[in-house]
Amino acid sequence: MSRTPAEAADAVAEVFRDVFDQLAAWRAPIEQLLGSSGEIRPVILDTTVADLVPPRLEEPDPMLVGAGFIADGEVVRGKGVHFAWWLGPLADNPVLGSTDGPTRLDLSTRGYTEYLRDFRALEWYRIPATTRHAHVTGPYVDHLCTCDYILTLTMPVHDADGERMVGVVGADLAVRTLERALLATFLEVDEPLALVNEHGRVVLSTEPALQVGQLSGPGAATVACAGTPFTVRVRPAASGSS
Repeated sequence: MSRTPAEAADAVAEVFRDVFDQLAAWRAPIEQLLGSSGEIRPVILDTTVADLVPPRLEEPDPMLVGAGFIADGEVVRGKGVHFAWWLGPLADNPVLGSTDGPTRLDLSTRGYTEYLRDFRALEWYRIPATTRHAHVTGPYVDHLCTCDYILTLTMPVHDADGERMVGVVGADLAVRTLERALLATFLEVDEPLALVNEHGRVVLSTEPALQVGQLSGPGAATVACAGTPFTVRVRPAASGSS
């Protein structure tokens, strides 16, 4: 039985709803920890995040490739930028090799992270800071960790008064993992489909000619994926030759 484009869009929405729900569940204890004290010792923050995040990265066939909390530089005592961020198990990673469990992201081992000193200007931080809402960045190639196409989902974390943003809780989702979760559903739709972001860039497609990161061009119809910045673009199926 074939599926409709709307059912494909619903499947996308469900995947992202699950990830956003997880971010909200992580945000609550981090906000409680930070309270209104103004700053916190790094070891206390890291221990809290380590108790929350790695178990999700160790799940069988995990959806997330990395996750954690990125603190505003004024929050963590003695730090200009602080990443309490963990990576899931990696296979033949060009930067980190292969790992069989979660590992902490260590910025001190990277020689190309100067751009992170101005992390407040980066989309995954800047947009939640401006809108006070969750945001999805990408697809883009992650040169820091995975060297692969990813989507980064971030959600603002505020102080006890809810006035000051003290950082973002976030997760990285590999496009290839998203394909494994959604492609079978997309292929059950009779027409060719492309999942695109708000700028029209392809996240996944059932047309081999449309690759991730490309601009998709117009479709015959679009279906919004509720709660996300994505739409499913429907292209007319090619007619047979007469």
